[in-house]
Amino acid sequence: MHMEFLYFPEDKSEYIPSLLMLSIFVIGAIVAMYIFYKKSKKEDAQPHKEYPKKIQTKEDLDENK
Repeated sequence: MHMEFLYFPEDKSEYIPSLLMLSIFVIGAIVAMYIFYKKSKKEDAQPHKEYPKKIQTKEDLDENK
């Protein structure tokens, strides 16, 4: 059985470009998630500033029980 579609180079330096690209994409994904998280927190705080009495938090609901 021939597996010509699998390529494992003898010269391991051929792995360096793919590892570089993988690390760039992983770092980019982490940065994107961090930006989304910060933006989400900012948008979540905005209605509480505009309508503080109309919005009940989870803590307020627990106290009323």
